[in-house]
Amino acid sequence: MGTIKKDILIGILVSIFSTACGIFLYLQYFSKYSFDATVEMIKEGNLYGQVLALAALPNIFVFFIFIKKRQDYRARGVLIASILTALTTFVLKLF
Repeated sequence: MGTIKKDILIGILVSIFSTACGIFLYLQYFSKYSFDATVEMIKEGNLYGQVLALAALPNIFVFFIFIKKRQDYRARGVLIASILTALTTFVLKLF
């Protein structure tokens, strides 16, 4: 695997991990309800898209860190994953 593809893949994986951490932080610390109660409210209200959009916010910081470190291909991977997250959010919002 070439170094460019490897860096893009690393960026995508870091973005997915960042989004997963964002979901956890939102559910654990920013919700005024317990973790289980928040998950139930998300299921009942079909709020997957909204939560996913909030959870993707840490990707902005990861993207700019990669840009500042001049790791452009990793930043490109974060951007690709963020676009996929936005498309997923759009699809979840429609259905």
